Amino acid sequence: MSRTDPTPRTRWVIKVGSALVTDNGRGLDHARIGDWVRQIVAARGQGVDVVLVSSGSVAEGVRRLGWSQRPTALHQLQAAASVGQMGLVQAYEARFQTFDVRTGQILLTHEDLADRQRYLNARVTLRALLELGVVPVVNENDTIATDEIRFGDNDTLAALVSNLIEADQLVILTDQTGLFDADPREDASAQLIRHAAAEDEALERLCSDAPGVLGSGGMRTKVAAARRAARSGAMTRIASGREPDVLQRIAAGESVGTHLEPSREPLVARKQWIAGQLQVRGRLCLDDGAAEVLREHGRSLLSVGVTRVEGHFRRGEMVACLDPAGREVARGLVNYDAAAASRIAGQPTGHIESLLGYLSEPELIHRDNLVLTDPGLASED
Repeated sequence: MSRTDPTPRTRWVIKVGSALVTDNGRGLDHARIGDWVRQIVAARGQGVDVVLVSSGSVAEGVRRLGWSQRPTALHQLQAAASVGQMGLVQAYEARFQTFDVRTGQILLTHEDLADRQRYLNARVTLRALLELGVVPVVNENDTIATDEIRFGDNDTLAALVSNLIEADQLVILTDQTGLFDADPREDASAQLIRHAAAEDEALERLCSDAPGVLGSGGMRTKVAAARRAARSGAMTRIASGREPDVLQRIAAGESVGTHLEPSREPLVARKQWIAGQLQVRGRLCLDDGAAEVLREHGRSLLSVGVTRVEGHFRRGEMVACLDPAGREVARGLVNYDAAAASRIAGQPTGHIESLLGYLSEPELIHRDNLVLTDPGLASED
């Protein structure tokens, strides 16, 4: 049955890390999971629709398989994820059922969000679940994901899900109070950063890369996630999942943890998807004029401005556009494959048909399929 409550609602993506979900490496902490479920149900009563991104499947699998530590080999991680995902889903489902709230499981790989059709299918499904009053529980599909198609950590996944559903807020619950101006484990005078711009590049210099024993991401991945979430206008809250009633307090407007605000207007939905791509299939090297046209005017990329084509890509795949200094200017969905792009590189649009025998599109990349690159994210590929 769909929701009939007329109260205006907001959308949150809540990410819970392995250090919180597990009981110091001894499997899932069912009592703590039950408490977060209680808080999520309470937040829903305050007008918040929630998509939950939860780590913990690998850690639970490690416990169930009797291993003493998290493995490093991909096939062992996949096996642990397969075994542990059963327990993780059961834990959430059982506790949500005590509040008569239904849950739905969503397992994603990067390919699900890289392919336009699958991206749209995932968005429609998540929106339908929220409309039905269901709490989607999302995790990376670790069992089948390979190194080439993995998100790498659930902070990144949560940010991309925020883009996917156009969330109002991304809440990252961790075992830390928030983001500090120094490492509080080494500097007793470290101060909590209460508010900052998500795109502030200075934040990254304050971050640690060190993950927890059971997790895969440090504070740096959380700041990067906030930047990604900001692309669709979502604010990000990094807070301790061990704070009493942390979700209800955030919903009530209390200043908890670190609040990272987006500093720009949301991108249109299609450009959110383009900006969120993690893998580039090729590169187009541009002359100064083409780089300026993209950077300053946001126009389409024409073949005449391309000096070199790198990589092997098909029509419709993601490519990066580099200025003469090798800096990424933009990325977009290309209208010609690598072989055709190489043949028309440096040539005016009027020559395309005579060179290829056909004219697919007058632009190499249309401006509607192109987004300027965030300088802070260009180095992540």
